[in-house]
Amino acid sequence: MTGRHRGTLQAVFENPVRANIAWAEIENLLLACGADISEGRGARVRIALNGVRAVFHRPHQRKEADKAGKDVAQWTAETLERAAARTGSEEVHP
Repeated sequence: MTGRHRGTLQAVFENPVRANIAWAEIENLLLACGADISEGRGARVRIALNGVRAVFHRPHQRKEADKAGKDVAQWTAETLERAAARTGSEEVHP
């Protein structure tokens, strides 16, 4: 995981989650964590991480993730926390 990924991870774990995290940064973080990302119909993006699947809408016209990004950021944080709890690792926390 690069320093940029760690910065995105820290932003994902902020409370409340920021709405201005770049969507591409969230996708890059998820890929670095081993997620499978595939395109759905329209702006849908299917993400599978640690056995958990979700579908989100990629933001249009703006690179910031806005409401959809807050949802995917919260989902990412929850999924990474569950995975860490299962393995006994605390590595996912920034």
